[in-house]
Amino acid sequence: MADLSGVILAIIIGTLAAIVYSLRILVLLERRMARVDVNIERIANKIAKEEVRIEKEEERIEKIIKRK
Repeated sequence: MADLSGVILAIIIGTLAAIVYSLRILVLLERRMARVDVNIERIANKIAKEEVRIEKEEERIEKIIKRK
């Protein structure tokens, strides 16, 4: 009977260790995804700024063309 309780205890401890390891992996993946989100946001901001700059340049060129 003592042998069976040792096996059950080992199974429970192994299962808990697997759960803790899985949670650790999930936290690491969540952090990685957060970094990806931040990088995507930075890229989107750069693109938006560039688009505004291009629109201003287009307006300037159109004004020059209309004067002629």
